[in-house]
Amino acid sequence: MSETTAESVLITGGTAGLGAEFARQLAGRGASLVLVARDEDRLQESAARLHGQAGVQVETITANLLEDDGLARVLARLADQSRPVGTLVNNAGHGLPTSFADSTLIAELDHLRIHVTVPMALAHAALQGMRARGRGYIINVASMAGFTPRGSYSAAKAAMIHFSRWANIEYRREGITVTALCPGYTHTEFHERMHLDTGHIPGWMWLDAGQVVREGLRDTAAGKAVSIPSRRYKALAVLARTLPPTLVAAIVARGRD
Repeated sequence: MSETTAESVLITGGTAGLGAEFARQLAGRGASLVLVARDEDRLQESAARLHGQAGVQVETITANLLEDDGLARVLARLADQSRPVGTLVNNAGHGLPTSFADSTLIAELDHLRIHVTVPMALAHAALQGMRARGRGYIINVASMAGFTPRGSYSAAKAAMIHFSRWANIEYRREGITVTALCPGYTHTEFHERMHLDTGHIPGWMWLDAGQVVREGLRDTAAGKAVSIPSRRYKALAVLARTLPPTLVAAIVARGRD
């Protein structure tokens, strides 16, 4: 995967977790960045650090993507063809600490919006310029959960996996790759923010964020529609598709305890 000097990489949720790792690795490749996040102070700190370490240009957009004006600002940036975005990383998202029926309706609808509606809207905007230029990359950060029956989070991630598979077929003829990155348990802030106890999860199931992003970028460069980091999770994805759904549901439910 390569980035032209005239095109930027836009990363949502670009100051934490996999988003921050994408920013670090892509800055190391010399890519100009556009980081999107809600916390302005953290955005400025991340931008200064990346510029200092890699010497790249780092633009920031402070935006809550669940608010209309925040989403509109990012859509407008993607539509600005005088400053083209050659790669879009749809990483922003969050989990819910409670099951579907125990969550509030507004929490579930916001959860669906940040994981499905928002990334599709941003992909739609990014595709306009990418199609005109005949090249581009869209990485939708999904999850291994998308292969399993595990509540609304799994449903949302499954939607992005299917969308990415279709979009990769549809737009590859125009020089555009769309990839769903599907990591398993990864050492980031994700579970801490949900206040979930992860002590019972075996060590072998954890991935390093650096590995996840490296493999995701490699698979995107290879034109793959779905990227599953590590051989062990590739094997687990096969099992998830072949075992009875009730058994898969019982196994993955243990990860929420």
